[in-house]
Amino acid sequence: MDPAVTSLAQSAGTTLVTLMAADAWQRTRDGFAQLWRRMQPERAEAVVAELEAGREDVLAAVTAQDQQTLDELRLQWQGFVRRLIVARPDAVAELRRLLDELDPGGSAARQIEITQHATASGQARVYQAGRDQRIAER
Repeated sequence: MDPAVTSLAQSAGTTLVTLMAADAWQRTRDGFAQLWRRMQPERAEAVVAELEAGREDVLAAVTAQDQQTLDELRLQWQGFVRRLIVARPDAVAELRRLLDELDPGGSAARQIEITQHATASGQARVYQAGRDQRIAER
């Protein structure tokens, strides 16, 4: 799987679940519904139903401070979006545009591409991270 597709799906899932509990929910729902109606019209109504059910789950999880459920919902939507992109690669540009509209500051939908290469030999160790890393060796 293309890392850019995976990253975009992750950003979309995170943005969507975050906005499910926000004031921008209606605009978010409409944007994702329109995306599916254009890209996979045969699945659009099922996705809209999932959006509504997902929002109820998100609101309940936020109220209960249930981080595990929120994480599961992010993964669920990442999967939905990834499958859409795989089936319809032309959805990538439209999805990016939608994420930019929904999250104009880019905080949730920011695309960061990290490429790392390392070579180790002998007793050498390599530690790489795309972000925070903690190493506790003794």
